Amino acid sequence: MKRLQYDVVVIGAGSGGYAAARTARDLGARVALVDRGPLGGLCILRGCMPSKTLLASSDRVHDVREGARLGIRSAEPHIDLHAMFARKREIIRSFADYRIEALHSFPLYEGQASFISPHEVRVGDDVVLAAQSIIIATGSSIAPPPVAGLEEAGYIDSDAVLDRERLPKSLIVLGGGYVGCELGQFLARMGVQTTFLIRAKQLLSAEDKDVGEAVTLYFRDEGIDVRASVVLSHVETRGERKVVHYLQEGERRSIEADEIFHALGRVPDFAALELENAGVECHAITGIRTGPDLRTCVPHIFAVGDVTGDHPLVHVAIYQGELAARNAVTGAADAADYALQKAHTIFTDPQVAIAGRTEKELQAAGTPYLSSSYLFSDHGKAIAIDKTKGFVKMMASPQNGRILGAAIVGAEASDLIHEMIVALHYGATAAEFARIPHLHPTLAEILTYPAEDIAAQLVSAQTPVIAAAV
Repeated sequence: MKRLQYDVVVIGAGSGGYAAARTARDLGARVALVDRGPLGGLCILRGCMPSKTLLASSDRVHDVREGARLGIRSAEPHIDLHAMFARKREIIRSFADYRIEALHSFPLYEGQASFISPHEVRVGDDVVLAAQSIIIATGSSIAPPPVAGLEEAGYIDSDAVLDRERLPKSLIVLGGGYVGCELGQFLARMGVQTTFLIRAKQLLSAEDKDVGEAVTLYFRDEGIDVRASVVLSHVETRGERKVVHYLQEGERRSIEADEIFHALGRVPDFAALELENAGVECHAITGIRTGPDLRTCVPHIFAVGDVTGDHPLVHVAIYQGELAARNAVTGAADAADYALQKAHTIFTDPQVAIAGRTEKELQAAGTPYLSSSYLFSDHGKAIAIDKTKGFVKMMASPQNGRILGAAIVGAEASDLIHEMIVALHYGATAAEFARIPHLHPTLAEILTYPAEDIAAQLVSAQTPVIAAAV
């Protein structure tokens, strides 16, 4: 068996692993990458990029159907699924080829990695890599089916949705998180009769209540059946159909469809690493435990990205990969700061984007705040382009007006939120933000209205009350 020595070995060549390897190499370390394949990473192959490519098509289909509101009338659009998925494959192949070329600038070992000691990793049957530091970046995988009978009845997951050109006539979506919402709406717009079964009272229950309620309302308006406050019981087959039994409001109910979309989450992917041989602590659901500096309980072993179970976002994985690499190579113990990094977006239509602290977080912490919202339906540019769904919301400190967080449900939210991220980065107050010039008419200027309102609230609170003369 061949034994090779490196300063840093990175296990996993997705976004977090590649960022870690690149950073460590730039700092002068001898770095090796290990990946079991296929090369490219979750974001490129089975996540962000293929899903957003397909969503672009379904958004266009919806715009055509709604064109009469702008004086454009046409027949029901013809959906060419073969062309749609061929475009997706071509785009993803291009992204993957570019990443793979970059990965081959490192010593790259393709195969399953497993620890044989705290400093040694076996790759396949014939290579052992020894390193001073090891960074684990193996990502996540789709959670096992959590409902009795689902495995036996069969289902599709997000991987299958992104590759399946033959769509069912009807579909039950289990789960109301971002994956289920994005791809469930896509399927509905492709003509699939779609029903959501969700445990919470609204979709996107991890977000503020008003955000989830708005998306739920828009889905229902679009003809998507969202059944809330559901407790799943079991799944069975009935001929060629699949039946989900559940409890709702104390009553036993069931629904059947051609297919079931299992969208009940992902779990950290580390089962094959044999972490016990390295003494690394982990949990099947919450992932590999790390400290603020991304070290595991074994100081020279780090973990980054989805495998840690925290903030499953590509930009966070990249940030963690870079930080872990710097700490590994330099011996530093710099801590991760997620105040801005946890900003995120959900590519439903309308889109959802969040930056800073949410109302839910502020309330849980007992932090006082001022809040103001403004509807897209009251905004000139949104009315002109017929994108009136949603709202913007801003939270700020009642002491000094400093912006604490923001939420956007609406057109182009994923781009608009970056104004708020910049404002949060520089510690801007609502009054300062309101004074920044915003071009008219643009969607971006909608953010100035809650800022102006919060600034006015602060002025009003600080204005002394003069007693009337008697």
